[in-house]
Amino acid sequence: MTDSNKNIFYILMFFAMIGWGGSWVNVKVLSSYINEYDVMFFRYIITAVTMVPIMLVLRKSFKIDLKSFILVVVTSAILIAYMKYFYLGTKLGTASLGGAFVTTLIPINTFLILAIFGSKKIFKKDYFALALGALGVLTMLNVWSANLDEVFVIHNLYFILASILWPLLTITSSKATKISPIVFTFYMYIVSSFMAIFFMDFTTIAYDKFDSVFYINLFAITIFASTFANTIFFLGIEKLGAADVSSFIFLVPFAAITLSAIFLKENITISIIIGTIMTIIAVKILNNIKIYKKKKVEH
Repeated sequence: MTDSNKNIFYILMFFAMIGWGGSWVNVKVLSSYINEYDVMFFRYIITAVTMVPIMLVLRKSFKIDLKSFILVVVTSAILIAYMKYFYLGTKLGTASLGGAFVTTLIPINTFLILAIFGSKKIFKKDYFALALGALGVLTMLNVWSANLDEVFVIHNLYFILASILWPLLTITSSKATKISPIVFTFYMYIVSSFMAIFFMDFTTIAYDKFDSVFYINLFAITIFASTFANTIFFLGIEKLGAADVSSFIFLVPFAAITLSAIFLKENITISIIIGTIMTIIAVKILNNIKIYKKKKVEH
């Protein structure tokens, strides 16, 4: 891959991460219009439909084997649970805390789950990273303050549950080795949208209250944060490699924090900033992520 093409992908990856970070803001806004299952249905069905032309352009086969489809169903159920707590935590809490807390805790929880089941070995540096990550999480939740009533609130529990469910989703989906990640995600969105229907009541949706703000945020969370961001992420892994792409993940919490301050006028506390930086360093150490690569010197 040429340097110019890589630079284009880097720019696209940057905007993809902005999209993921912005989804917390989108959900916060949408929560004042529709409930969690309505958000899931609209988000996933629109995303699935818009993924069809992309899959055709990329020449991805729509075929799916039985094992992969079973994994799709299981993963979709986990996605519904994750999105429920994502929605409720953001609605009751703040998009900035959710975006910083959940996105930084997910890779740490993923590491812990894999370590518990023996898929990861824990080295000395990892114990330091886990301790640092724990301190970062506690700092984000501001446990050092005298007012613990602000710590033990329901939306913080929702964020913790979301940060546990997403690793389970990624670990489960990784078992589908006979199908493209894009195709797997396409079917996951279709199945998830059908699952959401069972919890919906279309007659209670106040369609007359849908205004430009609603449609802008629905567009952002479906086309930008899902279709565009997911496609670029998967293509980035194929073109650049997982190591290069993983470093971009660190942009997500800061995107969520910045966009929450700009569009929701949320008060971004110093504890969220410091805690986010601490957990990001922990994730970097745990996953051996290199932000900067040394260029080879030609003699």
